[in-house]
Amino acid sequence: MPNYGVIDLGSNSIRLVIYEAKDNCRETYTNKDFKSLINDKVMAGLSAYVVDGTFTQAGIDRAVSVLKGHAKRSRYFDCKKLEVFATAVLRNASNCNQAVAEIEERTGLPISLLSAQDEAHLGFVGATCDRAVACGTLVDIGGGSTELTRIEDGRDFDNVSLGQGSLSSFARYVRAILPADPEMRAIEHALRDHLDKLPHPEIYRADTLYGIGGSTRAAAKMLQQATGTATRPKTMTRDDIHAILKWCRIDPDAFAHAALKASAERVHTLVPGCIILHALFDAFGAQRLEICKYGVREGYLIERMLL
Repeated sequence: MPNYGVIDLGSNSIRLVIYEAKDNCRETYTNKDFKSLINDKVMAGLSAYVVDGTFTQAGIDRAVSVLKGHAKRSRYFDCKKLEVFATAVLRNASNCNQAVAEIEERTGLPISLLSAQDEAHLGFVGATCDRAVACGTLVDIGGGSTELTRIEDGRDFDNVSLGQGSLSSFARYVRAILPADPEMRAIEHALRDHLDKLPHPEIYRADTLYGIGGSTRAAAKMLQQATGTATRPKTMTRDDIHAILKWCRIDPDAFAHAALKASAERVHTLVPGCIILHALFDAFGAQRLEICKYGVREGYLIERMLL
């Protein structure tokens, strides 16, 4: 089976995944048709290189350096295709076109700039490649944005992007590493303002949320630390998220030590991500969150490279 390389140029990390995939022009693909050979993540923190809406030269240099390293690693796998896609950190920059053009020129790698709707849709494609989802709301909390997708009759609708993610929340509202109580409230209020600006936020109300992305997985890892269970939970409730946030408020030192064990590279974005999740639980009246294994990268592989 041929190999395919996908590089996800995100607000928090730049990740290379090499997939071995069946390449026989199927009408549909599932998780059984591919497997990852390597999953190499660099926490580049590109959101920190956005100043007054502009992606800085230092950010461009950082992206170029990481992409060149990923491209070098990918050559060992003789990929049939190697593609790069970028999301909110470049999409929302005022100098988006110039930044993308310079990164492409210096790396020799074309960049597919995903729109907010594309990102949400591909997240749905990836999230449902190993499960059938009849209805609910898909949530993807990224570093620089949060995507929402309404699922009805097994199809995705009303794909939108909120201009607030876990890393951008940290950068804007948090002075230290863990947010103090007023900072936590500020993050929540900002998220609710984004929701209030949606034309019809009520359409995302659902009993079940489906979560993709690193922030959701980090929350599950933290819950595992809190409960002392042997395996990471695949389902979380509003009360679970509330307990994580309460722990941070009442004993931040113990919380920080546990967070380093759970997800050291996300210790600064863990709480902002949980605050966003908690607000979405309340806004949509959800009872539980199902944590999905696959997401935008797998959706991109399936729909943009295999089909």
